[in-house]
Amino acid sequence: MSQLKNDLFLRACKRQNVERTPIWIMRQAGRYLPEYRAVRAKADFLTMCKTPELAAEVTIQPVDIIGVDAAILFSDILVIPEAMGMHLEMNEGKGPVFPNPIRTVDDAKLLKNIDPTKELKYVLDAVSLTKKNLDNRVPLIGFSGSPWTLLTYMVEGKGSKNFAEVKKLIYNNPELAHAILDKLSNTIADYLSAKIEAGCNAVQIFDTWGGILSQNDFEEFSLRYVEKIISQIKRKDEPVIFFAKGVHFGLEKMANCGANVLGLDWTMNLNEVRKVVEDKVALQGNLDPTVLYAKKDYIKKAVNNVLKSFGRGNGHIFNLGHGVLPDIDPENVKALVKYVEEESKKYHE
Repeated sequence: MSQLKNDLFLRACKRQNVERTPIWIMRQAGRYLPEYRAVRAKADFLTMCKTPELAAEVTIQPVDIIGVDAAILFSDILVIPEAMGMHLEMNEGKGPVFPNPIRTVDDAKLLKNIDPTKELKYVLDAVSLTKKNLDNRVPLIGFSGSPWTLLTYMVEGKGSKNFAEVKKLIYNNPELAHAILDKLSNTIADYLSAKIEAGCNAVQIFDTWGGILSQNDFEEFSLRYVEKIISQIKRKDEPVIFFAKGVHFGLEKMANCGANVLGLDWTMNLNEVRKVVEDKVALQGNLDPTVLYAKKDYIKKAVNNVLKSFGRGNGHIFNLGHGVLPDIDPENVKALVKYVEEESKKYHE
């Protein structure tokens, strides 16, 4: 592997010295960019995910246009259940839908065991092509949903307000829930290992729906499977990031799950979290994505607040506390990156 021209992100993940705080943004390859919409006009979302040339093109766009310190592979967390045999529809404006959700033991029997190097080869091809086209400018991040977050989509079948179906499953048939979560864990561990093998420099596990669980349920139905995955990922020194949205409790336990980095949403205080987790993990985050609707001087002030809340020293990756929103002005995102580059240097002197 030849040397990366910019390895700030990887150094920060490992809590090594950096000259400034690195920044990348969740959903940075996406609808807020006119260049992305131009590619999207030619192909639907899933076709883009499954066409390595298109996935690579939109993965690299924010590196060229916005100037971020890492690329994250353009893909979707639901490619795994789709590969396992679930019919997936991406409806414009409505989000993903599984018309035949998993509710019973018989439904679960239809889930195939998959080999990511076969059924998800298109993702790995996209990794290889993206690496080649990035030409070592910045690291490439691969990702997966957590087993719990995938299960939520697979059981609900679509977005939900109260998550009644998946809650019914874990309370009325916990054995079935655990069987599916276990199967997903093994698949995700293989999938992330294959992404690293194909060239990803780091991987992130998104637990978008971790925060809908009670503290005990989070440990039983989410965290233990994340720990299992991380322990099974085949890697040399590639960092693992764990992002559990809305999970304020259990920070110490999350810091011990095997991840190198904890991603934090915008409702948490970096300094307080830093005190709790001490030097176990790096922290990623955590600007409120809606700050990017504000004027540039407000964005600059908000950037300084985040940097100040982490404080001096290493082990901070600047990010939003969730994905960038589709109607944000790209100029504001560029300004965000510029402010982080300029304002963070004093925290690393």
